[in-house]
Amino acid sequence: MHLCMMQSGSKHIAVIGGGSWGTALVKILSDNLTTNDSPVNWWVRGDESASYIKQYHHNPKYLTSIRINSDRVNVSSNLMKIISASDILLFAIPSAFLADSLKGTDSNMLKNKIVVSAIKGIVPQTSNLVAQYFHNSFGVPYHDMLVISGPCHAEEVALEKLSFLTIAGQNNEYVQHFASLLACRFIKTVSSDDIFGTEYAAVLKNIYALANGICHGLGYGDNFQAVLIANSIKEIERFLDKIFPAHREVTDSAYLGDLLVTAYSQFSRNRTFGNMIGKGYSVQAAQLEMNMIAEGYYAVKSMHELNKQYGVAMPIMQAVYKILYQGASASDEIRTLIPVLS
Repeated sequence: MHLCMMQSGSKHIAVIGGGSWGTALVKILSDNLTTNDSPVNWWVRGDESASYIKQYHHNPKYLTSIRINSDRVNVSSNLMKIISASDILLFAIPSAFLADSLKGTDSNMLKNKIVVSAIKGIVPQTSNLVAQYFHNSFGVPYHDMLVISGPCHAEEVALEKLSFLTIAGQNNEYVQHFASLLACRFIKTVSSDDIFGTEYAAVLKNIYALANGICHGLGYGDNFQAVLIANSIKEIERFLDKIFPAHREVTDSAYLGDLLVTAYSQFSRNRTFGNMIGKGYSVQAAQLEMNMIAEGYYAVKSMHELNKQYGVAMPIMQAVYKILYQGASASDEIRTLIPVLS
């Protein structure tokens, strides 16, 4: 797709994913439509969910307070139909389910599409970043990809709380145009060319939010958790500098800001999951009780395996891996961390 097509009134945008973040993005994009724009195409899993949204104008499972304008949103459970009818594909499926959702999809269906990832996780079947997955499995050029990062929780978007989004991509014209589609009274946008850095940071911050939740569940206070997060951003910086060296400021909102909101927010699924582990829940029990996916659970296994190649010192991540995948005592692992924190 050429830029002129993106900027024309004939553009067709699809949001693929019916969870909280997908619902929030549909709200932003559809509210921003002009009279010359086509409705936002929205894929949700299951005929029942699609039918409910069409009839009652709400997502029955996520962000139910958001009203879906049927004149501005075309909802369907037919993924192939939505992809074929759209020029810009905005994916908001949890990374753990992305490959299965696209299983059997003709790889040529993504040809000449702009692919935008709002997914903050590793694709566990391939241990790839989402951008790498689309590139390797569907041949999408990196030039035609964009990545959305926070700090931004879907729940606050639903409440129209002031939020910032970072749009990263190698083609600055695409970045600026897509940013303009999202910008509104309560959404401010920042641009970046650091696709891989922002993606890895988004993956890692979920792991450190888990760690923070574990510490909260164990009874550690704000003072200790602040030290933990200060050390977490150091681990993120060490890893990014090793695996994808580039000029970046990890204190920017796409890195540090996203880490902070995920580590501390009441809306953070990863913090909630970690808190349950710290309180003594098993992994299986915590997963059953939560209604949403904690991306950090899947991410820590993939990142642990990946870091075997690089040997970056990441003691906090290693502690989370041992707790979740090796059955280590949460209290023992956190106590072991204390001497290496600064």
